[in-house]
Formats: sequence, structure tokens, C-alpha cells
Amino acid sequence: MSKVIEIRTITRDFPLGQEVVKVLKGIDLDIDRGEYVAFMGPSGSGKSTLMNLLGCLDTPTSGSYILNGKDVSQMSDDELAEIRNKEIGFVFQTFNLLPRTTALDNVALPMIYAGASKAERIARAEDVLRSVGLGDRMDHKPNQLSGGQRQRVAVGRALVNSPSIILADEPTGNLDSKTSVEIMKLFDQIHADGNTVILVTHEEEIAEHAHRIIRLKDGMVEKDERKTVFSEK
Repeated sequence: MSKVIEIRTITRDFPLGQEVVKVLKGIDLDIDRGEYVAFMGPSGSGKSTLMNLLGCLDTPTSGSYILNGKDVSQMSDDELAEIRNKEIGFVFQTFNLLPRTTALDNVALPMIYAGASKAERIARAEDVLRSVGLGDRMDHKPNQLSGGQRQRVAVGRALVNSPSIILADEPTGNLDSKTSVEIMKLFDQIHADGNTVILVTHEEEIAEHAHRIIRLKDGMVEKDERKTVFSEK
């Protein structure tokens, strides 16, 4: 199976006054295309910093990061922005939707940066919204939608450019337990459709959806557990 992520001895330091705080301390990690991975760890373990590096929102202090065959650890901000738009679909705890914009236009937004025509954007965004169960909510604005529906819009936006990986940071953090179950079923389906899904969560029951759980502690990988997944066929 081909690797979508290859990380070698990644470190990330942050200056704090006269001190330097070492947050990531030399992480090696491979993630195969089509994997379903959860990162877990207590506050201060480095999971959010690692997520930002994986999402090309930040660059490492040292080490290399190959994403889909490209070394992104040395890229400029403009190059990283392009990679983020093409290769990575983000889902955030706080949804991060444009409040005055319809669900359809929120989902279509990344395609504007990708240079797609208006007709292409609308057709693709409509398809994606139907796939996340919002075919009847396309013209609704975020304040007309429930929390779960807003997160479905956010998931649709993450999927619209057919990225290499879906990165979800505490995707159920602002949802009640019933809605959380529905959203995680959606992520299970997205993975079943062939997407690489990476979650960051502090909740064991959310991490249990993944087929591999990587536990971080003090800026290093403490445990890397793979579950045996039985096919229902």
C-alpha cells in the first residue's frame, strides 16, 4: 500500500522568552493511503502541534515531512497554502463556516481557490452535500442549521477538492452525544469510500472508530496500536 504521509525525526520548538520549549521531540511516522487513524494524548502531549504540521499550517524545526510524494517541510508559505487547498480537507471543532453564506457556497469555497469554473463548483458542491445528507439544506445559512448539520457542511467542504487526507480536530467537541454518533458514522462512511481519515481527539469512544490509535506523550509517540478490522463481506 502506498504511503500518503512519511515523517522522519520531526521536531518542533517554540521560543518562550529566553527559553526554548521542545514540543515535538523527534517523531517518525508513516500513514498509508486509506488508513483511519486517531491521535490521542493529554494536553501538552504535542498532538495539536503535530496536527498543525500534518495540515501544513506550520513547519517543523527539523526533520522531513513527505505528503503524497512531496517534501512539504521546506516549502514557502504560498506553496504550503496551495498544498493545503489541494491535498488536505480540514474539519474543525468550531465548524469555521462563513456565517452569511449558504451551505452550498460554503462547500464550494475551496474550489474557487483551486480555479474551478462556477458550473463545476456548483455541481460538485451539490453532489457532496447530498453525500453528507444535506441535499435539502443547500440554500440554508449556518444559523438556520443545527450543530450536526453545520458539521456536515464542514465535512462536505473538506471533501469537495477530493483531498489526499481528511484531518479532523475534535470533530465532535461541540456536539451532543446523539449528534456525535451521527457525525462519526459519517466519518466511517467517508473512510469506507476510500479516504484517508486522521482524527485528533481526547475521547476514547471517538478514537475507537479509527483502525489505528497513535498515543502521544511529552512530544513523542508513546504507543501505536493497530486494530484488527474484520470485513463484513
